[in-house]
Amino acid sequence: MNAKQAIGIFDSGIGGLSIWKEIISLLPNEHTIYLADSKNAPYGQKSKEKIIEFCIKNTELLLAKGCKVIVVACNTATTNAIDYLRKNYDIPFIGIEPAIKPAALQTQTNAIGILATKGTLSSALFNETSDKFASNITVIEQVGEGLVPLIEANKINTPEMELLLKKYLYPMLKQHIDYLVLGCSHYPFLIPQIRKIIGDNVSIIDSGEAVARQTKHILSAHRLLNTTSTKAQHRLYCNAHLKTLQQVVAPLKLDLTVQLLDF
Repeated sequence: MNAKQAIGIFDSGIGGLSIWKEIISLLPNEHTIYLADSKNAPYGQKSKEKIIEFCIKNTELLLAKGCKVIVVACNTATTNAIDYLRKNYDIPFIGIEPAIKPAALQTQTNAIGILATKGTLSSALFNETSDKFASNITVIEQVGEGLVPLIEANKINTPEMELLLKKYLYPMLKQHIDYLVLGCSHYPFLIPQIRKIIGDNVSIIDSGEAVARQTKHILSAHRLLNTTSTKAQHRLYCNAHLKTLQQVVAPLKLDLTVQLLDF
């Protein structure tokens, strides 16, 4: 591995772009390769065995393309598969998990909400983190069923999305949450809609900035930071919903390629 190689990032679709944006913002010299496994989204409804199978496939492809580290930009994949990946591949992996700790430490109402996938909420890692940091407060867990398919179909600003969000968020507001943790990398795309529903008195926490900082730390620790001044190149691949991916990244005006790939 050398510093000029790309950072590999994968997710079950376009959601991990919320992580990717934070990484390229913090590390502007770094090349990236992003895999959107939209064909198999969402991972949150799949079995642990199936999730690991998808993660192996994504990892093998990123390694074949010469990545130096891999960011698992998916809460469900991290909580279910990252231990397996770290044991079986000789490359640094950076994961993402719901930011329960900062919410639990900062809450004033002793009530926080977690909006996540079924795969994340039922995982051992999530429950260990929750038990460790949030055992003495009220945690309202909500599976965001139906949200990821709407995001993947670019139906973010729709009445259907608004109805789902109100259904999931109103019960949390009734229990006086003051922090909402977004436990899926797709959900930051919904922050404007969520904000309209929950108002300004509830803080929203996602893991994007923390993952970017951890990526920088891992690269530095392995002496893999790209310090050259060459313009960063970004290659994005998806196996479905190409148009949605193109529309999401178009406003960024970066040196990137977006391509449909069968994987």
